[in-house]
Amino acid sequence: MPRHFFELDFDIDAPGRWYLREPTGLNGKTVPDIWAFVSGKAVTEPGPLRVPLSRPGQALDFDKTTVAGTPIVSGRIASVFRELAPDDVQLFPVEIQGQAEPFYLLNVMRVIRCIDDAACEEARRWTPEDGRPDKVGEYHVVSGLRIDASKVGGAAVFRPWGYLLPIIVDGQLKAALEQTGIVGGQFVEV
Repeated sequence: MPRHFFELDFDIDAPGRWYLREPTGLNGKTVPDIWAFVSGKAVTEPGPLRVPLSRPGQALDFDKTTVAGTPIVSGRIASVFRELAPDDVQLFPVEIQGQAEPFYLLNVMRVIRCIDDAACEEARRWTPEDGRPDKVGEYHVVSGLRIDASKVGGAAVFRPWGYLLPIIVDGQLKAALEQTGIVGGQFVEV
């Protein structure tokens, strides 16, 4: 039976949702390399973190910060990732303004070369003519993301190589997250 995969993203339409700013140290200073948490690589323990709100509202189980798109998850969502994908994620505790329950910064460390260019609505890569030699070969534009499931192997969660924005989860992880009653996360089959 073929495995199905889904992009896990935040639900911008969640009623009364909060908006999260980028994590800081407890002293309020910005984290030096906030983009490290969305690069698909392991990072060194950043120390105690705080996530300020740019707009108060309903706490969400899954959300992303406003600039870098750093994933922030509730304790119950973190438990699912710990159980089903312990080798592919890092979870760093964060304090969120006005919240007593635990929240975590979710760092997805696995990257897989699996985008199916022909099946996407559009998949365009950076070329030398674009003037960004550091990006050549990576994706410049991807819309209607589709992946080649045969290239994924046994991964339960990962980011696609060359286009690190999406977090992709398999059907089993999706079902487990839905079973928690996840608020703020939505799934789109890829």
